Amino acid sequence: MTETNAAANTLSPTDVLILHDTADPSIPIRLVSDAAPVSESDAFDDAAKRWLEATRFTKAAKKQALIPNGDGTLAAVAFGLGNGAAGDPSGPSELLVGQLSASLPPGLYHLAEETPHAALAAIAWGLGAYRFRRYKSGTQNGAPPRLKIPAGLDYQAIVSQVDAVWKGRDLINTPASDLGPEEIEAAAARLARDHGATLESTVGDELLAKGFRMIHAVGRASPRAPRLIDLRWQKPGGSATAPTLTLVGKGITFDTGGLDIKPASGMLLMKKDMGGAATALTLAELIMSAGLDVRLRVLIAAAENSIAGDAFRPGDVLLSRAGKTVEIGNTDAEGRLVLADALSLADDEAPDSVLVFATLTGAARVALGPDLPAFFTDDDAFAADLVAEAAAVGDPLWRMPLWPGYERHLDSEIADMNNVYESPFAGSITAALFLKRFVSKARRFAHFDLYGWRPAARPLGPKGGEPQTARAIFSLLAKELSA
Repeated sequence: MTETNAAANTLSPTDVLILHDTADPSIPIRLVSDAAPVSESDAFDDAAKRWLEATRFTKAAKKQALIPNGDGTLAAVAFGLGNGAAGDPSGPSELLVGQLSASLPPGLYHLAEETPHAALAAIAWGLGAYRFRRYKSGTQNGAPPRLKIPAGLDYQAIVSQVDAVWKGRDLINTPASDLGPEEIEAAAARLARDHGATLESTVGDELLAKGFRMIHAVGRASPRAPRLIDLRWQKPGGSATAPTLTLVGKGITFDTGGLDIKPASGMLLMKKDMGGAATALTLAELIMSAGLDVRLRVLIAAAENSIAGDAFRPGDVLLSRAGKTVEIGNTDAEGRLVLADALSLADDEAPDSVLVFATLTGAARVALGPDLPAFFTDDDAFAADLVAEAAAVGDPLWRMPLWPGYERHLDSEIADMNNVYESPFAGSITAALFLKRFVSKARRFAHFDLYGWRPAARPLGPKGGEPQTARAIFSLLAKELSA
């Protein structure tokens, strides 16, 4: 385990988001749009207007200017929202405020004008302030800029949302040297302890005894034992008939590709191959922190896909927990194997909803790029509602088809199915259809094929891990359960 100075580098959402009733003076942030020139704005006095004109400030999206007092101190910040359709991030332009928490000098700030999306602006500030400094020597370089939460907002709800995403990012950003299956279990155990949930794990050869042969096969070549992590939670005093929701996450802590080894360039980001597990845990924390009235279960299939003498091989036939046999066409398509065993367990209880999260296919990235996760479901109403909610909160995704015509791509001459299709076409759809074969009793099935990574800094966060779709799904669930 790598020695770090984590304590010296710890930053909390409460360090950057401050209660509105603090007596400390704060600097106003004035959000401006393209509607009128600065010279006609009532938001600035004459001296500020002259300064903005002299410095050629425009009100285009993401443009910002520091406005000084006569004594050289900072008087205000002007920030451009553009025309309200920035597209980066998607959703209300107040989400662009996340850029400021990473670019303003230290100090306490407040939003000078009322905005219909003040809560989103505050969440964006918190998300934009995140930094992963576990392996940085020394301490933080100065205090971070802080935002005073607008009056009337639920401070704890905002902080809880930001905190859950930060924790998910931390998991994805941590290298495999310090994050294996056991460490994912430890993260789930902390979550269970913090929220009064229960946790059970099936580890190593115990997987064979309980029928999780595919999880075992994928992880058996690693000295770090594979495991199935099973967390359960219900709101204290919640309804005995509350909806049942099961989240299933792919927890491949590093993926060499197995005997079908990846090239070196293909392994550079494989610490993020547990991004599905991080997303499931992030969503679970959002649900538990908000006290949503659901009967929640989280299943994480955690393993390291390594290379050794006992690694599973191309051409092997594995017996799944569901009793279906799978021919291995490629050992680098291991995520769907571990998920299939977890999905079989999830489906036994016929939950109302099964949601699956995985960094599963490069094909989804080819189709939609890194910023737009693909999702698959046969529930049209859920899909439409989720797409709308995702756009509203700046956590976008895009529906792809569970096209039954491609079921034939999974045919095997010697087993019930193959884990891959030899053609390069429709890879993400074929993978989704493979997973769907292990879910027959659940009322709603949805699979989210994530990238789990932000390739470059954006207003809602720096380059690095991202538990995509968690905020969008949480927002929709909160609305459904309050209706």
